[in-house]
Amino acid sequence: MLIDSHCHLDYLGVPGIAGGIVGAVERARSVGVAAVIVPAVAPENFERVVALADQIPEVFFALGIHPMYVEDLSDTSLQTLQNALERHRDHPKLVAVGEIGLDHHVPHLDREKMQKFYLAQCKMARGFDLPVVLHVRKAQDQVLKGLRTFGIRRGIAHAFNGSFVQAQAFIAQGLVLGFGGAMTFTRAAQIRRLAASLPLESMVLETDSPDIAPAWRDKGALNEPAELHRIALCLAELRKDTLAAIAQTTGDNMLRAMPQLSLIS
Repeated sequence: MLIDSHCHLDYLGVPGIAGGIVGAVERARSVGVAAVIVPAVAPENFERVVALADQIPEVFFALGIHPMYVEDLSDTSLQTLQNALERHRDHPKLVAVGEIGLDHHVPHLDREKMQKFYLAQCKMARGFDLPVVLHVRKAQDQVLKGLRTFGIRRGIAHAFNGSFVQAQAFIAQGLVLGFGGAMTFTRAAQIRRLAASLPLESMVLETDSPDIAPAWRDKGALNEPAELHRIALCLAELRKDTLAAIAQTTGDNMLRAMPQLSLIS
């Protein structure tokens, strides 16, 4: 079962994606994508991702504040998230708190503020007994510390690009690791080594649409969930495995990481 574990579908209604969101979903459906997880990034799109889940059978959603968005937000945004989680806590398609985390790759971001927002959202995830969808760039150890502090043992480290030792630490914490478009580039040697050598039971697939387009898309082209089929094929090639095995195991991993996905028909 192919599941896109990370896709900003609400941003696909833009020029460059044929047919907008509807077209993207239809193409994903045609290649066997059974579900798409759409994480929010800021209060402005909380209700947008909920609406997509209400409208499209394959769509599930997460609510959270992305670390690269906290710069322009105040503490009231955390209360807005708390209120949204409370309002939608019984929604059958709410699967996680996310996209949350830390980004130490972008130099000008306020790390102290990011940390504050990250820890507050970890606390919410624990309070609502929800998994997390993590954004982690050059901050793997700090993100792990937050997970351990709040005893979070379910979720996804999206677009994982840490070391083998860090990968093992996330896995030991109970999380699965997301692999997508970056893995399809031959120059991404470290990511491809991880994809080939980590236990398949620790991995899930993603597109991060409309970002991180795979190697076969034209430079500057937008990404979309239908690319998940070829991303799965790439992983199968790296691991010398079959597409069927990759789809089945990564799908099972998603069901374990996000139990609400058991609603998939």
